[in-house]
Amino acid sequence: MKQSRWLRWSFLALLIVGTQAKAADAGSLPDPVVQARIARVEQGLTTRIVVKGAAGRKMSLVERMAYHQVPAVSIALINDGRVEWTRAHGVADAGGTQPVDPGTLFQAGSISKAITAIGAMQRVEQGQLSLDKEANLQLVSWKIPDNDFTRRRPVTLRMLLNHSAGTTVHGYDGYARAEPLPTLLQDLDGIAPANAAPVRVDVLPGSLWRYSGGGYSVIQQLMEDAGEQPFAALIGHGVLEPLGMADSTFAVPLPPAREGHAASGHDGQGHAIEGRWRNYPEAAPAGLWSTPRDLARVVLAVQQASAGRTGGILSPESVRMMLTRGLGEYGLGFFVEDLGDRTSFSHSGGVAGFRAQLYGYTGTGQGVVVMTNSDSGAALIDEILCSIAAEYGWPEFKVLEKTPAAVDVAANRQAAGDYLLLDRPARIVAEGERLFFQSPLFGAHRMELFPEAPGSYFMTAQDMTLRLERDADGQVGGLTLLRGAGRYSAKRMR
Repeated sequence: MKQSRWLRWSFLALLIVGTQAKAADAGSLPDPVVQARIARVEQGLTTRIVVKGAAGRKMSLVERMAYHQVPAVSIALINDGRVEWTRAHGVADAGGTQPVDPGTLFQAGSISKAITAIGAMQRVEQGQLSLDKEANLQLVSWKIPDNDFTRRRPVTLRMLLNHSAGTTVHGYDGYARAEPLPTLLQDLDGIAPANAAPVRVDVLPGSLWRYSGGGYSVIQQLMEDAGEQPFAALIGHGVLEPLGMADSTFAVPLPPAREGHAASGHDGQGHAIEGRWRNYPEAAPAGLWSTPRDLARVVLAVQQASAGRTGGILSPESVRMMLTRGLGEYGLGFFVEDLGDRTSFSHSGGVAGFRAQLYGYTGTGQGVVVMTNSDSGAALIDEILCSIAAEYGWPEFKVLEKTPAAVDVAANRQAAGDYLLLDRPARIVAEGERLFFQSPLFGAHRMELFPEAPGSYFMTAQDMTLRLERDADGQVGGLTLLRGAGRYSAKRMR
């Protein structure tokens, strides 16, 4: 990095320290016990994976923000069934001096899907939609095009919520603020000015789990047809307002009155993206603007309903269905993990310039929401979760030691090259006995690959495994990246 860039990020680190007094919510600061816990969290960051025998150390949030080139991070920590503390660090724009606070808006990305699922389940409770009736019998303004797959097994709302409907379009790229926005109908059929492929069914519905933002666009159309209102109004009246989420909106584009409260998105190199952010008219899968303290209200509402409390935005029965796995590791709107004495429910979010994570546990009243304004934010969030888990005794996000296998220099050279991962460039670089992986999907920094078995490598920067794929001639023709429940294939560029 050039010296000027280092100076800029050093200045940012000082600014972060100088603005931490604004990090708490308005009103009295947390008590000394909570303040001490906050301090330990902010000084206890670590990567999820560490090489066995390597000298481990805890890192501060400020230094890791500078390392990952994340201008701002905002956190809401839930403990004992309440928001115990909120903190916001950094600046809204890396080139400016405006500090963020707990009311600063961030794009939530795919966390939008969890809120959408809650809104859809409300429509089911009200009898406006059915989980298991054929979706095309409930759609009015648009229909899922029939083909051999849908004739064998029709798509249902339950499948769409679970990402098992066989629908296409993994995610959306958004639109520059100067670009025209497509209507939802144009988006569903891939008609200009839409920049995404049409949403279609290309595998047998209910036969496999495959993440599909396109499927949630279909849910958006289902809800608008059933409610006879624009999606943003439906979710606003049904979910955001009842929960008191005054700083949240699905309006696309963001209303001008809110722009001054919004953080700018940044790429993995710390540069603000053109126009500060992109617009996502695919509101149901990706359009939410929010804050961690607002999204913490969603976590609390789910926890309360799962504990049997009635009178909330959803019935306990609806929440039970949402937190029960269908295909994959997904329920209806949330990733779900049965941990015996509790269930974790979560969703990550990522759009251009922003990364976020929502996490909660049933039974214990614990959880967290973290939002950042950088493409490099996912790695920072992972380190924050490790620190929170250690401080609050969470059963997940424990640091894991791994022992590398012997280095195969020849295999490293064979792996080196350029790949295409989720339509984004990726590169493997061999330097002597060391091997590195880099992709803008995961920020600016190279991540070292450590061998764990022939053709398989682990990383410490993030909890990911990379497996090489060889063709019939024994040449490396691609790779598979494993991250949590996700498996992402990449082709080698020749």
